[in-house]
Amino acid sequence: MDNLTTQLNEMSLPPLPPGRAPRQGMTLEETVADLKQHPLFMTDLPSSGEEQDENPDLAALQALAYDGSPLENALNFKEQGNDSFRAKRWSDAKEFYSKGILLLVAEEKRRADGVKPDSLNNPQGDSEGEVAKQRGLLEVLYGNRAACHLELRNYRSCVGDCAAALRINPGNVKALYRSARALVAVDRLVEAEDACARGLALDPGNGGLKNLGAMIEKRKGEVEVLRKKEEEREAKVRRREVLLKTALRARGVRTRTTGKPPDMEDARVMLSPDPDEPTSTLVFPVLLLYPLHMETDFIKAFGEAECLDQHFGYVFPLPWDREGEYAADRVECFVESVAGGLVRVGRKVALLKVLGTGKVEVVDDLIKIFVVPKGKAEAWVKDYKEKRAGEKRS
Repeated sequence: MDNLTTQLNEMSLPPLPPGRAPRQGMTLEETVADLKQHPLFMTDLPSSGEEQDENPDLAALQALAYDGSPLENALNFKEQGNDSFRAKRWSDAKEFYSKGILLLVAEEKRRADGVKPDSLNNPQGDSEGEVAKQRGLLEVLYGNRAACHLELRNYRSCVGDCAAALRINPGNVKALYRSARALVAVDRLVEAEDACARGLALDPGNGGLKNLGAMIEKRKGEVEVLRKKEEEREAKVRRREVLLKTALRARGVRTRTTGKPPDMEDARVMLSPDPDEPTSTLVFPVLLLYPLHMETDFIKAFGEAECLDQHFGYVFPLPWDREGEYAADRVECFVESVAGGLVRVGRKVALLKVLGTGKVEVVDDLIKIFVVPKGKAEAWVKDYKEKRAGEKRS
């Protein structure tokens, strides 16, 4: 089946150009995908400057579109970029700098591949002076594009361009400064401090680097304060969790989680009024279900010593109860047992007395209580048990 699928896929692909047979170890589809990386066969152009930089073949093809030497064209793009930068058109400036970078990266690739220069547009060829000028300009273009990225808050790209400039010239103080600024912006403070220190080692009197160093120290202090606050917050959360578990265990309340808790916003089982005080009262979120009418009521904090009657006082009458079937003295209440049956809950019985029997458990921080009119309770219980029995058999 896999071979047939491959054959069908290959049949749907266009024929390869003459002399472009599938490469060894590659299917026809893989060969076509590989060819699309070559500028002559591209169907889409890379959208970002970084992707363009990584495709020197594309840069070489783009270089053919300009008259003059690569250095002259790159200088022209630099000037256009500078004009846009002065006008605070950061994105436009970035694009001009990127075009200059593409031209010069293509020249670097050409030299690495041993290809001779175009004698018509580049009469200086690969003379030592020409190569030095190109690399010096490439360093400047990377630095200028890094400045654009900094203004556009493209901090990762800024650091990348600074690194490219520093590979050409490790003594580029501006690149170290811009890299440090970008690193500070994303709280990579150790790296920012290192870049700043390297810059000051090269230029001890640099005011921008000195100010940035002070900014880094200030931010380190702020981050340390935030870290300590977060540690204190996490410690408080852990302490409260231990207190809550201890309180539940001491009262014999069973709990269970399913991994899929309902959305109850900030409602949860907790100690109230002070969650840090072991003598506080346990409160539970309670969902009142009216199964015969598919309606519900939610009680956010049902105290362990409270009974249903105390809450029925404000829950009833129900706005949808047209027959008047629901009132404190006209309903029966039930909770599901651990075994899957039903446990009757008296209206005047404290919630803790029900939970402390060990027959009932709190699931996902929620207690569900079924509320049924007395006259229909027996039939509903019978129907409920039959349904549960059917579920067990299936």
